[in-house]
Amino acid sequence: MSLLDKDVLTTGEVAKVCNVAPRTVSKWFDSGQLKGYRIPGSKDRRIPVANLMQFMKEHGIPMDGVHSGKMRVLVVDRERDVTAALQRVLTEQANYEVRVCNSAFEAGIECEKFRPHVVLLDMHMGDGEANAIAKVVNTNEDLAITRVIAMSGKLTDGQAAGLRGEGFDGFLKKPFQVRQVVQAIESASSLVH
Repeated sequence: MSLLDKDVLTTGEVAKVCNVAPRTVSKWFDSGQLKGYRIPGSKDRRIPVANLMQFMKEHGIPMDGVHSGKMRVLVVDRERDVTAALQRVLTEQANYEVRVCNSAFEAGIECEKFRPHVVLLDMHMGDGEANAIAKVVNTNEDLAITRVIAMSGKLTDGQAAGLRGEGFDGFLKKPFQVRQVVQAIESASSLVH
């Protein structure tokens, strides 16, 4: 279902469409940039879809999140067979919008443009690149709703458990099944920090 099927959205729904943190939407609302109303007797804000569309046009916010309503996943792995397989399977079986990158540099650019909900990130990109990408995602307010899932066939369970403290929201042990990937994406994207 597209969010456009509704007439009015919550700040959380607007955040998902614009791929920003809910607190960012609250700031837009409170400063008067984004027009809406408060529910009487409550602090809850509501934003009419027409107002949101106008705001997005004025500020050059991509509309793809509004129309597709699909989960956006970025796969970052040097192994092209891995990225190709994940892109095919996640697009066909889970109906996600999927893009792939083979380097940390590409991943940085793609995160800015695509604003993924989830990044599947190979831990063995080289020279701590995976940790650098996770740090960029976690410190960029425009990527506040983006979750990072580490992928590796080499990490021990102890090392994998330690990833949460390093800015990762989940872990997938290679080789994995489609169901495991989808579960990891769904559970990571439902986390609220």
